[in-house]
Amino acid sequence: MENYLDAEKKKEIFANYGKSNTDTGSPESQIALFSYRIKHLTEHLKKNKKDFGTQRALLKLVGKRRSLLDYLKQKDIERYRAIIKELGLRR
Repeated sequence: MENYLDAEKKKEIFANYGKSNTDTGSPESQIALFSYRIKHLTEHLKKNKKDFGTQRALLKLVGKRRSLLDYLKQKDIERYRAIIKELGLRR
């Protein structure tokens, strides 16, 4: 299996959603990275229904993304709305 999340892909995600391609800490870039990983794991689980280790990892990721979104909503509602719209997420 090829590595779906290499350094180049991470840089691209951080460049698109963060302030720069080295901005790895902002909530927006973290949320975007989690969303990319969640999408990948969801596809994997559609093919491998009994892979419970991956299922648990997916649920943990969703929880992490949710708490980051809650944090952003509390701190800066405009940035929250922007990232929700950009990633096509909804509650």
